[in-house]
Amino acid sequence: VLGAAGTALIKKWEGCHKRRSDGRFEAYPDPGSADGKPWTIGWGSTGADVRQGTVWTQAQCDARFASDILRYADAVARALGTAPTRQNQFDALVSFHYNTGAIAAATLTRLHKQSKFAAAAKEFAKWIYNDGKPMKGLVWRSADEARL
Repeated sequence: VLGAAGTALIKKWEGCHKRRSDGRFEAYPDPGSADGKPWTIGWGSTGADVRQGTVWTQAQCDARFASDILRYADAVARALGTAPTRQNQFDALVSFHYNTGAIAAATLTRLHKQSKFAAAAKEFAKWIYNDGKPMKGLVWRSADEARL
């Protein structure tokens, strides 16, 4: 289960953007990708149901975040197996996976499972690119994840 620190970290970096004058939120193209994909809404939610023209209420944004986080946390737990993991480490890895979708393939996961925590923490800094370009926001987010 994602802890409070992980929830705060993800919400800090995802934000709940594109609030309209009526208080609802509209989907927006990924700001760092060349083709604008994936379309995103609320707290960083993506998927086949999120495309140009999608509009949600705050309650819909919050509910989708809650259901998405359960899936991401479950995927992280499966990837880690029985590896010793503190809550802050788990939270940082869920944030990483929520942003990248790469928990199963990342060297970061393999190093964590080997209890090489310092080396694993350094791996976050490698995940700062979108469409081959480093993004300041990802540099700062990965540093926050490594600190956590």
